Amino acid sequence: MKNNRHTAAQTPKELLNDLRSLVTDTEAMVSDTVTEHTADAVSALRNRFEAAQERLNTLYAGAKKQAVAGAKYTDETIRENPYQSLAVAAGVGLVVGILLGRRSK
Repeated sequence: MKNNRHTAAQTPKELLNDLRSLVTDTEAMVSDTVTEHTADAVSALRNRFEAAQERLNTLYAGAKKQAVAGAKYTDETIRENPYQSLAVAAGVGLVVGILLGRRSK
C-alpha cells in the first residue's frame, strides 16, 4: 500500500524516525485499555508499518543496485587495465603499510 504522505526518496534517517514513532504509537496503543477505536488504531498502525516497509524495500533495492553497478564498473576497469590496477593496488598497500608501521613504533 502506498502512503501519500511519504515519498520513496525518503532518507534513511527519516525512515528510522518514522519507525521509531510507529513503535512509540504501538506501545501507547498496547498500554491503553480496549476501546471501540482499537480496530481503527490497529488498521492505521498496520498501514503505517506497510508504508515504512515499502520505503525500506525501495531504499534497499536502490542501494543494492548502486553496489552492483559499482562492482561491475570496477570489474570492467580492472579487466581493461590489469597492470595499472595492480600498480595502484601495490601503491595503496605500500602507503598503508608505511602508515601502520609508523603508528606501531
